[in-house]
Amino acid sequence: MAVIPFRPTRPWWYRLLPVFLLSFLLMLISGVFAFGAGVPASRNGDELEFSARLTWRTNGKTSHAQLFVKGDRYRIEHRGGVKTDMGYATVTIVRLDKQQVWYILSQRRLVMAVPLTLDYMLPLAVTLDGEVSRSRIGDAMVGEQQATLYEVAVERHDHREAYYQWVDEARQLLLKLVSLDRDWSVEYGRVVLSKQPEYFFETPLGYRMFQATEKQADEG
Repeated sequence: MAVIPFRPTRPWWYRLLPVFLLSFLLMLISGVFAFGAGVPASRNGDELEFSARLTWRTNGKTSHAQLFVKGDRYRIEHRGGVKTDMGYATVTIVRLDKQQVWYILSQRRLVMAVPLTLDYMLPLAVTLDGEVSRSRIGDAMVGEQQATLYEVAVERHDHREAYYQWVDEARQLLLKLVSLDRDWSVEYGRVVLSKQPEYFFETPLGYRMFQATEKQADEG
């Protein structure tokens, strides 16, 4: 298969704090799905699956998407799309099992596959890597979801950062995370634990897939 150079605009989550990305990846490698430290990848023997409204803010810009998770795979349906040199990708599929990320370019009926890196990981863990303190503030709401609000301090490589964190205690889900030190936040709204279709995480029928790399994008 031919390798086609490209230069995509980096996805929104590349600015996410590496400490959370690394934590999420390590938990997945060890067989723990990152809704919280010690929470297994299945409930009652079934694969953990859910959908949510995804909202993120960085550097003054707020974006929205719909998120679908099925075990070690997730699908992000972007509102407005992700710009690449091949056009706008309306959907991103992250396949941890295949160590790949797929951009779905609907207008061209193409799937652009890139290697999985930490840049593509979402912060979903309740317990944060490098966490040094946690203080309960009280009850709160995230949209229509009840939550417990915490102030959490994280320290890694001699750098400390503080966050507000909203947690669904009953289901042990991270609902919202806001940095107190910079303009950054992520929110998972209207989280619904439900079965997700297999085809959500596969390449669409009739689409051609091609491989590309971030290194080639930088050189292109």
